[in-house]
Amino acid sequence: MDLQLKQTVALVTGGSHGLGKAICLGLAAEGATVGVNYHRNPEKAEALANEIRAKGGEAVAVPGDIAVESDVARMFDQVGAVDVLVNNAAVCPVSPITELSEADWNRAFQVNMTGTFLCSRELVRRLEKTNRTGRIVNISSQAAFRGSQSGKAAYDASKGAIIAFTVSLARELAPKGICVNCVAPGFMYTEMLAPFIDANREKFEGRVPLRRIAALEEVANVVVFLASERSSYMTGATVDVSGGLAMH
Repeated sequence: MDLQLKQTVALVTGGSHGLGKAICLGLAAEGATVGVNYHRNPEKAEALANEIRAKGGEAVAVPGDIAVESDVARMFDQVGAVDVLVNNAAVCPVSPITELSEADWNRAFQVNMTGTFLCSRELVRRLEKTNRTGRIVNISSQAAFRGSQSGKAAYDASKGAIIAFTVSLARELAPKGICVNCVAPGFMYTEMLAPFIDANREKFEGRVPLRRIAALEEVANVVVFLASERSSYMTGATVDVSGGLAMH
């Protein structure tokens, strides 16, 4: 299926590694020009952009802290006329609630939720100024629905806020032809989850009806679909990509 992403410019926050990297590769494979945002990993972002270009695609590494308003504006200036925004960047402090600092709590919301808001606002402002439509795909988590037992309360709460934001923004922007959707992955082998999975893979796989951990590409494929014209009648949806973990 042709996802009709040629001539499309996409910006992926936190795109230099993990799920973000898989999303960048998936978008580029469908013909999109990709802005690979990073905050602290210029080498990884440049390497990914070079990999995409070596395969005949177009990509640029884009520095910026999505929690800083001025950085967000510069990111969009560097990438150009963005059509698709994937709000993927996130931080996850791990601590029992009795030891979780206010600074860590605030940082989780500043990056995960406020960063999603700032980037979305910037895209919408630019789309409206040029009378264009576009796509926003937010990355949440099954933890938004199920919580966790490993001290991720700040992360889980921020991911729940992203789902509510998705619904509100989708309703507001629908008359303007701007679609906003969300993906809620289950267990993936990312840098964040790897230590927990490695400690007891059998336990994690046993909780998933499909009895395995997702490959990053499996989640990225859904994101790329939502970024495309093939999802033109979807907005305000949160898509479960959890191997049956949630089934909602």
